[in-house]
Amino acid sequence: MPENAPHPLSPQDCLVALMIAVSASDESIRTAELVKINSAVNNLPVFAEYDETHIPMMSGLVFELFEQEDGLDALFGLIRDSLPERLFETAYALACDVAAADGTLNETELRLLEEIRYELNLDRLHAAAIERGSRARHMRL
Repeated sequence: MPENAPHPLSPQDCLVALMIAVSASDESIRTAELVKINSAVNNLPVFAEYDETHIPMMSGLVFELFEQEDGLDALFGLIRDSLPERLFETAYALACDVAAADGTLNETELRLLEEIRYELNLDRLHAAAIERGSRARHMRL
């Protein structure tokens, strides 16, 4: 964790950081992805008590970690240390929604989603159901 971080990550910080990581994974943060993150933070019950002023700090943390050689491993370590296991599926669902928000899934996003499934030790069947739901929500005509 960076020296300037004033406190450990809250569970909501972890969810936001993971969404930002998925958005930034292809080195191109799209408006649709930012809108999806903002919508999740503003509308989902898990973020009811979340201080939105933490979002820029989480962005900075993710970008700083992505610049480091083992930054992704460090991010997953922070998430596993601070996110309750009961929210692992929520984290994956949010990650899938951000990845699908722009209507395309590129190879880097797919690899990161695979890594998230592995790091959070998600059951493959549960992950497939989450992916299917995300796909259904983001279909286009």
